[in-house]
Amino acid sequence: MQHSGKSPDTCYLIPATNMNQSLINYTLQIADNNLILGQRLSEWCGHAPELEIDIALTNIALDLIGQSRNLYQYAAELEGKGRSEDDIAYLRDSSRYRNVLLVEQPNEDFAYTIARQFFFDVYNHLFYQELTKSKDERLAEIAEKSLKEINYHIRFSSEWMIRLGDGTKLSHEKIQTAVDDLWDFIGEMTLLNDTDREMLSNGIGVDLNKIRPLYFQKVKEILAEATLNIPVEEPFQKGGKNGIHSEFLGHLLAEMQWMQRAYPGAEW
Repeated sequence: MQHSGKSPDTCYLIPATNMNQSLINYTLQIADNNLILGQRLSEWCGHAPELEIDIALTNIALDLIGQSRNLYQYAAELEGKGRSEDDIAYLRDSSRYRNVLLVEQPNEDFAYTIARQFFFDVYNHLFYQELTKSKDERLAEIAEKSLKEINYHIRFSSEWMIRLGDGTKLSHEKIQTAVDDLWDFIGEMTLLNDTDREMLSNGIGVDLNKIRPLYFQKVKEILAEATLNIPVEEPFQKGGKNGIHSEFLGHLLAEMQWMQRAYPGAEW
């Protein structure tokens, strides 16, 4: 992908040299999860199996992208170099993103989309509940506002997990396959990296070790209600939070960023 003349990768998600840069990195790490998953969900617009589901998935995508925008705006303000949320979202290469691997996985089918959404929603709900307690008032405010939407997200995906798992033989087989295939990616969400640790030590970040047992407890509870088998816990795939991604992210960004890359500085 071609860069514009703004040299976007020079300032975002570089090794932190001070507290301000660490806070920027942490804010972008949270935002990238929401943006990438929002982009994935938006691929269903006009293609979902029912109109009601189409509207629901599109609305969730808009919620996630809106949350990411609030976080990107904050990161841009912290940097203080006149960049916008659009610059951050559209003018970074894949290695500069810090989203977890789960959210960049392709839709495959409706069952995959629901399982991926459910696994993320359980984490996101627990994460934002803790983020409301952050010493950083801006992050706490964003978390408080976002929780109203996230409460709906987890209810939607949990109900669909149960409906598909405890439904027909075909729906059960499809959602079980999705759970088995995506299970390898869920552990990364509650693994701390250096940025997580620094923000936690300063009372800003979320203690992922605290929410990890709560996460798996909730996930297993819903899987059991959905009559689904719980996969064997093995070492999880990781790397996304440190900028190591699957090929799927590059394809997603190529589609998402092509307008800004092709016409840098364009105004509507």
